[in-house]
Amino acid sequence: MQAFYATHFVLPLPPGHRFPMAKYQLLHDRLAHELPAVRMDQAPIANDGELALAHTPAYIEAITQGTLAAPAQREIGFPWSPQMAERARRSVGATVAAARLALGLAAGGVAGIAANLAGGTHHAYADKGAGFCVFNDAAVAAKLMQAEWARQHRQARRPLQVAVIDLDVHQGNGTASIFAGDDSVFTLSLHGQKNFPFRKEASDLDVELPDGCLDAPYLQALELALDELERRFEPGLILFLAGADPFEGDRLGRLSLSYDGLEARDRRVFDWAWQRRIPLALAMAGGYGVNIDDTVQVQMNTYRVALEYWRRWHL
Repeated sequence: MQAFYATHFVLPLPPGHRFPMAKYQLLHDRLAHELPAVRMDQAPIANDGELALAHTPAYIEAITQGTLAAPAQREIGFPWSPQMAERARRSVGATVAAARLALGLAAGGVAGIAANLAGGTHHAYADKGAGFCVFNDAAVAAKLMQAEWARQHRQARRPLQVAVIDLDVHQGNGTASIFAGDDSVFTLSLHGQKNFPFRKEASDLDVELPDGCLDAPYLQALELALDELERRFEPGLILFLAGADPFEGDRLGRLSLSYDGLEARDRRVFDWAWQRRIPLALAMAGGYGVNIDDTVQVQMNTYRVALEYWRRWHL
């Protein structure tokens, strides 16, 4: 299975900053040692034209040139730096590359499943960033895959249908906003009702969960959400945001899922996609464990499940 990374682009954050930048390198290192079947390649960089599929030219230029106003930087949560701009493009590029490979638009045919070691930057809107999200990787990847797929399937009667299954603990408000009114992309967000963002957008399907939600009610809610997705939509590609932040030890999550519960969550999504032979691109989204190793363990468990299902595509 192939995954894409940008771990060597590290943001120069001030001391005490609450974003756990180290988790990406820790995940990269553990994958290299424990799951060598996951082949890791450096993420390509998303260019202006690709970013403009989901973002305004003025916002792209402000990030590129470092002219973003101070209040806008505070809303993102990162001070601007050349490394921030570079990493944001690479994070999008990684999800684009994973989606292209999973969908079989890359040379070599259908891979079925591919991954981004970061990504899931679902709070970014068309014209602004927020919540540690600069550019919206899922939105850019969805629109770019639709364009590339259309070039290869000129006789198709409708565009590639893309489902964003967002299981980060925070609502994917930026993604919902970008795809509002777009019938070719279905946005599903399963998130904490009282958690950030406090002003939520309308996804195609929002499932709000109470603080302290445990494994069983979470998995039941997910099952009902997947049933509803199937009733309303027929995806040809899934973008799966497998946030580690519903974990019971997460600083920002407010839910109480166990390792086993999160692994069951991941297994259900991969199984749902596999049963329908729908290619899936994976992004890791949020994770803010009190112990950073807990976040990385949740993500490692996600990769073990992903690798299992990737092998099924290639038997």
